[in-house]
Amino acid sequence: MDRDRPSLVVGVLREQAPAERRVALTPEVVGRVQALGLEVLVERGAGERAMYSDGDYTATGALLVAREELLSRADVLVSVRAPDRPTMLALRPRQALIGMLRPDLDLELAATLADTKATTLSFEGLPRTLSRAQSMDALTSQANVAGYKAALVAADAYGGFFPMLMTAAGTTRPASVLVLGAGVAGLQAIATAKRLGARVTGYDVRAEARGDVLSLGAAFLDLGGVSVASEGGYARPLTAEESAAQQQALVDAISGFDVIITTAQVPGRRPPVLVPREALDRLGTGSVVVDIAASPLGGNVDGSAPDVTIVTDRGVTVIGAGNLPSQVPRAASTAYARNVTALLGLLVRDGALSVDLQDEVLAGLVVTHDGVVNRPETLGGSR
Repeated sequence: MDRDRPSLVVGVLREQAPAERRVALTPEVVGRVQALGLEVLVERGAGERAMYSDGDYTATGALLVAREELLSRADVLVSVRAPDRPTMLALRPRQALIGMLRPDLDLELAATLADTKATTLSFEGLPRTLSRAQSMDALTSQANVAGYKAALVAADAYGGFFPMLMTAAGTTRPASVLVLGAGVAGLQAIATAKRLGARVTGYDVRAEARGDVLSLGAAFLDLGGVSVASEGGYARPLTAEESAAQQQALVDAISGFDVIITTAQVPGRRPPVLVPREALDRLGTGSVVVDIAASPLGGNVDGSAPDVTIVTDRGVTVIGAGNLPSQVPRAASTAYARNVTALLGLLVRDGALSVDLQDEVLAGLVVTHDGVVNRPETLGGSR
């Protein structure tokens, strides 16, 4: 065996979902991946929708190949979303797949992947409270992009101005914006809406979030005692009684806002409904609601669905914005590629993949390994 030849090959898949414009590795990080001792193969056209040409990749020393060759040669496949089922079923024993696979959306996926005896890792399982995992935290990097874009989407859909404008024709009041959820996405939405000149209020069920909201110059919505502690960087799920109290308090509070941006998510669970139908019916005509949490599992807004915009009978626009990072593909891909590169740095040891399930980070990330579903109780898998 030629010792100068890399022992492992990383393959960058072209995303297949029609609305997905991101790419898992950008030309910027190819050199860093190669420095780990890995050869980089890129499926032709993988970066086009993120505004990276095939030439951008070849200029860094990556090799362009067709999908069939990529799948057959790569030891590690990297993607943004889960590949289609035929691709996943074609995984080889000991081949690895890294991405935001969302095994919680398909209860049979983990078992299916285990049958291939491939190693699969999904960023949703990353223990976000570990400091050494921060460079790999794809959920945070993409939530940051989503929060930024949510404020822009809301401003574009709203029929008025976000800032106060003073002209010879008179003064226009600023839009009043409420951001529900003060995690990474929510705080970025607050900051961006503030920069656009809106009057912004934030809310989170976690009591410790108040300081974060106030630090951005926004007001904090006080619902009178509905608060919980966080678990693993997220608010813990509310009890039925807590949820009912929160919903009623929000219904009473949000009717005076022009724009609402919702961002509350709980990994592996249906997002909590924060804006029920009753609340939508109380909003004024022309109000806009942007639901970042919209997913196949549901969203924060009653009736919202990913990539669907509806206008209620009262003229309220509800935007199911479940994949906003894809609308900022270059910035989102840049951040995601750095997360992937950091994970590869943890996985590769002495020219080989090292999957140590005693490592807290890998224990959270690994979905399947050696034919076994890892932590099936958190994934909904049958094994």
